[in-house]
Amino acid sequence: METGQPADTTLRLLRERRIAPSILSADFARLGDQVEEVLAAGARVIHVDVMDGHFVPPITFGPLIVEALADRIHRAGAVIDVHLMIERPERHVGDIARAGADSITIHVEATPHVHYTLSAIREAGCAAGAAICPATPAASLDEVGPELLDLALCMSVNPGWGGQEFIPWSLDKLARMRRALPGHVAVEVDGGVHERTARACVEAGANVLVTGSAVFGSPDPAAAYAAMLAAAGIV
Repeated sequence: METGQPADTTLRLLRERRIAPSILSADFARLGDQVEEVLAAGARVIHVDVMDGHFVPPITFGPLIVEALADRIHRAGAVIDVHLMIERPERHVGDIARAGADSITIHVEATPHVHYTLSAIREAGCAAGAAICPATPAASLDEVGPELLDLALCMSVNPGWGGQEFIPWSLDKLARMRRALPGHVAVEVDGGVHERTARACVEAGANVLVTGSAVFGSPDPAAAYAAMLAAAGIV
């Protein structure tokens, strides 16, 4: 990977219409096998939620899990999309990038140094993403969107817990984000995305749909992934 520039493959995959299974809902005793199942079914963006117990109450995992999964994900031609739900993410960008992340998304609410942190992500060779919580205005991305953003993430639930219900007015917010951002910026949605909400998210402007329990909460993640593609109208 060229330092200071996200890989072309990463940018291409993030700009396509994709279902991104989130390992937050996986069976951690079978994590590698379950990731292999969805990769074999065609998944090319694997979403990893890193939580610190401060920005959000739960604690999940960090660079060690990213590193443990990186080789098998990259062998499949897929990318690791890391979502940092942590305070002061600028302190951890380097470790996450070295562990094998291809895309790193930070929360604008989690640091006073959004511009600096997005620059650091790019310098580490990763695609730079910024996420906004449900109550954060979409316009929060206006100052960094044209210059630094590769991906904008709209949280359609409050961050920190899987299995929440989709917040309906997120659809209007997604549409406003898509209209306001340059065309090269991917729009991702995360939270309550399942077969009943996926199509509406795509129609509102999202092209990367993060889904956790709808895929990994199923006894057959590969079949659930295929069902999500059909529900979203992604062919």
